[in-house]
Amino acid sequence: MNDSERRSALGDFLRKRRSSLSPDDVGLPVGTRRRTAGLRREEVAQLANIGTSWYIWLEQGRDVHPSVQVLESLAKALRLSPNERRHLFFLAGESLPPSLSSHEESIGSAFQKMLDDLTPNPAYVLGRRWDFVAWNDAANEVFSISSASPPHDFNLIWRYFTDPVWKGRFKGFDQKAAAIIAEFHTAAARYVEDSSFAELIEDLKRVSPEFDRLWLQHETPGSLEGFKEVQHPDMGHLEFDHITLQIPNDPDMRVMIYMPFEATRLKLEKYLTKRSPAKR
Repeated sequence: MNDSERRSALGDFLRKRRSSLSPDDVGLPVGTRRRTAGLRREEVAQLANIGTSWYIWLEQGRDVHPSVQVLESLAKALRLSPNERRHLFFLAGESLPPSLSSHEESIGSAFQKMLDDLTPNPAYVLGRRWDFVAWNDAANEVFSISSASPPHDFNLIWRYFTDPVWKGRFKGFDQKAAAIIAEFHTAAARYVEDSSFAELIEDLKRVSPEFDRLWLQHETPGSLEGFKEVQHPDMGHLEFDHITLQIPNDPDMRVMIYMPFEATRLKLEKYLTKRSPAKR
């Protein structure tokens, strides 16, 4: 769409979200003499701490350019979901910054069923700090995800650099470690105000000399996709093609899928039939 169409769509989106909220929803007194349902424009402007006239111009589709801070205030005032917030920034022509809310990362039952249906392809979901959010049985058997590794129980970076089992399963540890850290640098920079990143990084520096050394190198991020080899204690040598998919409703969560080569697929199918489903 062109700029005029985008501004018009932004105004329509704001009006619809405003009309879907009641004063009770946002902690405002109901008052009297409300001709239509929803919040008044003045109330949205008050909640977002912006001028009423300026907000009205946004709804009218005028050629005004809200800043990232104004858009974040509107997203909070209108109680937008992560996907609605993403849509707001798209319509305003701005890049989506990290979410300012510390919502718990999770997936729905339909998404978990999708992961399960991918078996025997190992698949798991990583959150913004590279924590395992969900996985299927195949991924659990290959990577032992459900076995917590304190103090960062389900964090991939922590396991990769501190868990001897993980280190022993991946070929070419140093090369892969450098690529992982380069990607994690990008994630940490995106969430500079998230103290959980700093805590994880400091713990890794203290415990892992490899991480401490590589963290200071600031390598350029590259693709983590492609051919992967895993040495499993029971199944032996496993080979995969690896791809990463982004979840549209929450861009900070990614689906990691390992597609086994034919010999590996046969090993996985045979092994999984002997094992009871892993508890999550």
